[in-house]
Parts: sequence; structure tokens; C-alpha cells
Amino acid sequence: MAVSYKKLWKMLIDKDLKKKDLEEQAKVSHYVVSKLYRGENVTVDVLERICKTLDCSMDDIMEFVPDDKS
Repeated sequence: MAVSYKKLWKMLIDKDLKKKDLEEQAKVSHYVVSKLYRGENVTVDVLERICKTLDCSMDDIMEFVPDDKS
């Protein structure tokens, strides 16, 4: 199973925020946001900071999807 963060990007659009705003408000690096954009693994700590910043749960920003390699 792979992780998709499409929900996060939609939420940022809905809240009229840019990736740079997320970096600053959630105190995460540009590298971490790039990893999220590419659907790569990040720590739960990072996801927790993003959820606190956006006032949401992890289910609101990510979902598990079938892995393309399967």
C-alpha cells in the first residue's frame, strides 16, 4: 500500500494556502513538503504538526491507496 496526500493538497486549496504557508505555519522544511508532494514517507510527528496547524485529523490529509508495483 502506498500513501496519497491528495487530500492535503485539496485542503490547502480550500483554505487558500500555499505550500510555503504550510511550511511556515506547521514548522516543517521544504524538503518534507517535497516528500509529501511525491507521496514519500514522512514521520508521524510531521503529520501531527500539519494536522494541528490545519485543525484536522490524519484521515483528512492522507489515505492509503493500492501500490502501483503490486
